[in-house]
Amino acid sequence: MQPLLKTEKISKQRADMLLQFPLNKDNLQAFTQYQELLQLKGYSPQTLKTYCNEFHLLLRLLGKGKVSGMTKEGGRCYSATRLNTAINALKFYFEQVLNRGREFYDLPRPKKPKKLPTVLAESEVARIILQTKNLKHRALLMTAYSAGLRVSELVKLRIKDIDPGRMMIHIREGKGGKGRMVPLSQTLLETLRIYYQQYKPGEYLFEGENGGPYSARSAQEILKKAKRWAGIQKKGSIHLLRHSYATHLLEAGTDVRYIQVLLGHNSLKTTLRYTHVSKLKLGSIQSPLDRLKLE
Repeated sequence: MQPLLKTEKISKQRADMLLQFPLNKDNLQAFTQYQELLQLKGYSPQTLKTYCNEFHLLLRLLGKGKVSGMTKEGGRCYSATRLNTAINALKFYFEQVLNRGREFYDLPRPKKPKKLPTVLAESEVARIILQTKNLKHRALLMTAYSAGLRVSELVKLRIKDIDPGRMMIHIREGKGGKGRMVPLSQTLLETLRIYYQQYKPGEYLFEGENGGPYSARSAQEILKKAKRWAGIQKKGSIHLLRHSYATHLLEAGTDVRYIQVLLGHNSLKTTLRYTHVSKLKLGSIQSPLDRLKLE
């Protein structure tokens, strides 16, 4: 059989493509090496899936041609609509798997539209939390907002990551495998104590029915339902709460450089979407959750 991502469900259209464009022996070996190196380097599951999908599609389209013999000029004809991702996937193969030079670094890339993130008002966040009657679901949403977490960070939080002594949350599995510390909201801590007594989770703070971490899809569905119950039409996933967290900190006067640290951004440019500068110390930052009226 040809290699496929283990968790991927195959549609009829994709099945037809697999039959119509089989991988040759050399490209099959290249794809196996590609997957193994991505995993070895510790790329996130989402990045691994995205890169492998793009690389896999390219291998199919090459037919009998060997990917190792592909030139930069050949790459110019590939998938303009997903050119940025495709180029990154190709760069990884040639630069990391084959240890060749930066052959694809100067391919023209389409400019990404500069979109401002959608943000909830503090009153809207409060409505979402108040309309979530299930204690576990409420605690999950409060945790996501209070610390500005990505959904992958949220579902991987362990009980030991909550440090009430220092009033900090230790995010061990951030993007790119980087850990960071964020302040623990007093309001969140009180809710988590009640939640823990009632649900008694084992290892992970939020666990599925059969143990193990809560699924990202389930977490997203919780927010989707909560927004509907609160009558909020704004689009967005758990990342909507992360954007709101950053913006609310900014509006409260938190220095953008501290927000960069709290969000775990590599570059300040990423954080400058919420740009504003003021003078505060990290230890004095109050979580925006503590300013909400939840009673």
